[in-house]
Amino acid sequence: MRLQSHKLNFVVNFLLGVAWAFVLIGAVTSFLSFFQTDFLFAFVSAVIAALPGLFAVLLLEHFITVQQQAEEMKKQTRLLEELLQNLKQEIQ
Repeated sequence: MRLQSHKLNFVVNFLLGVAWAFVLIGAVTSFLSFFQTDFLFAFVSAVIAALPGLFAVLLLEHFITVQQQAEEMKKQTRLLEELLQNLKQEIQ
């Protein structure tokens, strides 16, 4: 579990799988399409064909990271508020 919300976690992980599938399918089909012509051209076209899927993976991983940071900040805020309340009680 990377995210607290199980539904959001399922959707994001599903989309990550789809993005990786696009990377794999794009790279393999492009490479095999141009393999007969030239190996270097086939390799470059495979890299270019994989870029949109890799960009989607990058965006989804960034979304996961931002969500984790927000959850961690909420936890830290809650703990700091409890600490502040305890300090106020000790002072009084």
